[in-house]
Amino acid sequence: MRSVTRFALLASLIAQTLAPTAMAQADRWAGDGGLPAFYQWNKAVPERPGTMLRTEVVSDAAALPAAGRTERILYSSTHWRDAARATTVSGIVYFPKGKPPRGGWPVIAWAHGTTGIADVCAPSFMARSPRDTAFFGHWLDAGYAIVATDYEGLGSPGVHPYLNYRSEGIAVLDAIRAATRHYRQLSSSRIMTMGQSQGSEGAIAAAYLAPTYAPDVRIRGTVATGLVARTANTGGAHQVAVPNLYVDAADYGNSAYEILWFLGTAHALDPAAIRPEDYISDAGRAMLEKAQTTCMGGLRSYAKDIEMTVARLYKRSIDDLEVRAAAETAFPDVHVPTPVFIGTGLADADAQPAKQYNFASAMCAAGTRVQLRYYAQATHGSAVERSLADAPAFAAAVMAGRAITDDCATLAPPPLSQEAAHP
Repeated sequence: MRSVTRFALLASLIAQTLAPTAMAQADRWAGDGGLPAFYQWNKAVPERPGTMLRTEVVSDAAALPAAGRTERILYSSTHWRDAARATTVSGIVYFPKGKPPRGGWPVIAWAHGTTGIADVCAPSFMARSPRDTAFFGHWLDAGYAIVATDYEGLGSPGVHPYLNYRSEGIAVLDAIRAATRHYRQLSSSRIMTMGQSQGSEGAIAAAYLAPTYAPDVRIRGTVATGLVARTANTGGAHQVAVPNLYVDAADYGNSAYEILWFLGTAHALDPAAIRPEDYISDAGRAMLEKAQTTCMGGLRSYAKDIEMTVARLYKRSIDDLEVRAAAETAFPDVHVPTPVFIGTGLADADAQPAKQYNFASAMCAAGTRVQLRYYAQATHGSAVERSLADAPAFAAAVMAGRAITDDCATLAPPPLSQEAAHP
């Protein structure tokens, strides 16, 4: 009898230690599958987070012309909610051309914007957009290596915890650990985080979490554009009114974001209890199914084709989910120990400039050193490129250990929203 009990206990421990493939793939709505075998890890996951599991040289569309070498990576990490649960995360590393300097190339840990919840939306699997290709090219030419995580559940099995600061930050930090431990050409002391949109939250979260989750990772500063981040703890900071995101009932693109929010934010809180079939309407079922295999651009187009609005997506109130999600996935406070640069487009229709200002204002009140730059007529996407007017000087200063002069004493709300610039 005891031997049977020991066997059962051993089996239970093995199930918890192995890659989360079996449990994660049981979730019908995780968007799993469609990727090469590289992304699957069927052995025991090392207990040490940030352990490199495998790498492969990339010569397909995911490579960059400005990179001397591109390698896809798979590494160990920690589940955002359960510190005892090891998981796997994929990503990609871009190396500059030429020989590394003494001490290794400085590292930019990149956190990407919204791509979807399906595994096939993992950025390491896809070609980079023209914008990202040019943006990454600037930093590679300047001698920075780029370590870019896919995040938990994108590429690797399981639900992608969308807009969950802790999940994103952990994935970024363990990508840094895995890459700097594995590649001697990379500096382990000159590191900064950088991200856009969803990734702006991930980049800030990595710097926020580093002292407690990864004190071995020495982050110098953070660059965030198209800031998407939330906290209820504003510390009495000045706040301005934010427009209603869903004021236009015919803005079908919002329902694409909404289905990702439901699956990746709300459903991910408790996949067994928060079931899509209990909340998503019969009409919205088409969006639910489409999100399993389709990335953000295609999902937005599909929502427009079927005229799916946010109002039609649900069959019951989600007020309880919104309250719970806000409590469990937003920053509990916004004191970041290292400087943060924010680039905000004044024509940003996806992450309103007012909301970006409010988060920056809260960070200032919490004692974070913040530089905030507004870019006239820049959109959510074009703020990335426009930030190159200021972000390189910020990066050079923090990498060199120079003091950063912040804008907190003179921080001003954005002027009225602007029309986007047209080429």
